[in-house]
Amino acid sequence: MTPRTSGPFTFRFKLIGGAALIGLAHLFFYGEEPGWTLGGFALGWTIVLLLTRPDVRASRSARTAIAAATLFGLMLVDDPGPLKVLMFLIAIGMATLLPLRRFDDAIHAAGRLLIHGILSLAAPIRDAARLSRIERGRSGPKLVAAAAMLVVPVAGSALFLALFAQANPLIDDTFTAIRFPDLWDILCRLLFSVPFLLLTWSSLRPRGTLLAPGMAGRDPSPPLPPLRRATLILSLVAFNLIFAVQNGLDLAFLWSGASLPQGVTLADYAHRGAYPLIVTALLAGGFVLYAAGSGDTPVLRRLVTLWIAQNVLLVASSILRTIDYIAVYSLTPWRIAALAWMALVAVGLVLILWRMWRGLSARWLVNANALAAGVVLTAGCASDLGAISASWNVAHARTVRDIDLCYLERTGSAALLPLIALERRAAGPILRERTGYVIGQVATDLIREQADWHSWTWRGARRLAAARGRIGFRIERRYERQCGGAPFPPPPPPSLPTATPTPVDAGRRP
Repeated sequence: MTPRTSGPFTFRFKLIGGAALIGLAHLFFYGEEPGWTLGGFALGWTIVLLLTRPDVRASRSARTAIAAATLFGLMLVDDPGPLKVLMFLIAIGMATLLPLRRFDDAIHAAGRLLIHGILSLAAPIRDAARLSRIERGRSGPKLVAAAAMLVVPVAGSALFLALFAQANPLIDDTFTAIRFPDLWDILCRLLFSVPFLLLTWSSLRPRGTLLAPGMAGRDPSPPLPPLRRATLILSLVAFNLIFAVQNGLDLAFLWSGASLPQGVTLADYAHRGAYPLIVTALLAGGFVLYAAGSGDTPVLRRLVTLWIAQNVLLVASSILRTIDYIAVYSLTPWRIAALAWMALVAVGLVLILWRMWRGLSARWLVNANALAAGVVLTAGCASDLGAISASWNVAHARTVRDIDLCYLERTGSAALLPLIALERRAAGPILRERTGYVIGQVATDLIREQADWHSWTWRGARRLAAARGRIGFRIERRYERQCGGAPFPPPPPPSLPTATPTPVDAGRRP
């Protein structure tokens, strides 16, 4: 499919839209700390795309992608983050490409997005060269004649003004008072504009030939040479026996709560096995896909079903291991992400089983897994994982040793409200005083960020208002403390100089 040709008015409209986005980037980001402005720029990008691309407005799938991009843009206004930026770029990229080629499966769509990102590096250069050829063909001699006509008056006027400035102090003072633009600042702004130009212009002027036409209708899983039926059966029997041993150990020690052998702690048992077991489940899922394409008999179906069930139990054991590890070593956003990833692996295994029993295509399996991943990632974007982990750690702390104030301080404003709750329930004066110090550090940073309209965020404003309502804000920022409010150890006492002993015969004369 080739891209639709656009008239000169449409092209100029896209030039105006691209220039507006670059100007917005300078207003929001040049020399400033980003905040809600990331979301503001994202929303402005979607508006420009809708205004300058009639094909986007006419495509139902592109409008759905625009709605998703708007959702992620609003999330960036609420609280910016790298995952939300990535999800917005995927959504705006899909809105750019869907009018050119319909959606077939997630693998080919991801390939088109990758190619579109690579080609975006050359899109402005390509269109600039094309535009220069058109303009040169239309009015090249006129431009040359106009330039030749202006050489003498401009050069002569500059010469006479320079001479008059030397002769007349009034003219010289006038030229001195004129502040000419800083060439270095102009160069920096031009360099700053380049990535935004590359990023946005390719969405306004995409290329239509992103993949070969024959690739769109192919199944995303190319056929592999099938295994012999006896090989498959022996492999699945052996794999089921090996997995049964691992699952039996997990049921005996992890799920039942029985005491572990001497020298093995629950934390070691939980942390050591969580991630390798997920890799094992992923490899098993790949083999199941291969086995399902190598034959379809009742024996194979039963063996594959048994193995997938064991893999799901293996993933559930990995989730339980991670939960036990969190109970000992606290909760973090990365551990929440690990639990979500494990749940996605389990969903993928169930989808493989469903596809086998229902006789569905590989394209269905790819799109179903992509949809599940999109739902989980969107939920992660909408959630405040830092605040969730900080609240959990504060609520489940049994002793002072269970509270890592240094980690809560590094978490930033997401830990502000949990820190206030911790200060209220602190039993001893030392913990209360250290918590108050960390609250002051975090709150001061939040107030500074919210005071600047560039770094202001909607979530930060809500969090600051809630904190002020609870403690009224007595902020003391003291720099003589370590991370987490721990005081520095006192300096060692100064060492006294040792007196040099005087020899007994030092005063005698020979």
